[in-house]
Amino acid sequence: MIVRLRGRSGKRRERDLNLWLVVGGEELKEKEISLENVRICYSPFSRTSHTAKVVASVLDIPFEGSQCKVIPDIRERFFGPSFELKSHDKYPEIWAMDEKDPFMQPEGGESVDDVVTRLTKALAIMESEFQECTVLIVSHGDPLQILQTILSAAKEQATSPANDLMSRIQAIRVPSVLSQHRKFALNTGELRQLV
Repeated sequence: MIVRLRGRSGKRRERDLNLWLVVGGEELKEKEISLENVRICYSPFSRTSHTAKVVASVLDIPFEGSQCKVIPDIRERFFGPSFELKSHDKYPEIWAMDEKDPFMQPEGGESVDDVVTRLTKALAIMESEFQECTVLIVSHGDPLQILQTILSAAKEQATSPANDLMSRIQAIRVPSVLSQHRKFALNTGELRQLV
């Protein structure tokens, strides 16, 4: 499951997040997933750390314990000085560049493929440390959309000769796959199951 955030209005977001977590918590119960097997991985940015704390509190998981882990490689994508911390009106321009060439870096920023490199490292950490666990990833729009893109494409490769996840991700690192990350657009505070 993934949670995407946006905005800085803490109280309203917390209330909305509590609502999503109640729904998500019910899903955990329905799937008979024990809270002892839930892990929360989050970006080091303050808004994701805050959300991860709220999630942990609602699920009654100790935030400072081993079930919660900051993973720097799931941080927000760096769009470069021409786009970073600018109006959201600039996003369509970035996404048009991504669709044209997901390996092209915006001036001084990260390409979609650069983010895939980071996310692959993060997945390797999660896979090695959290076997047999349900992982809740609290991150940002672009990385989460890219993550869903690569995991969906890798899932389709499940019958390929390379059966480990990292090999399948490597096989789908092609423009026709990576340029499609916007088809997995997320709403603010959305809770979505990945696999």
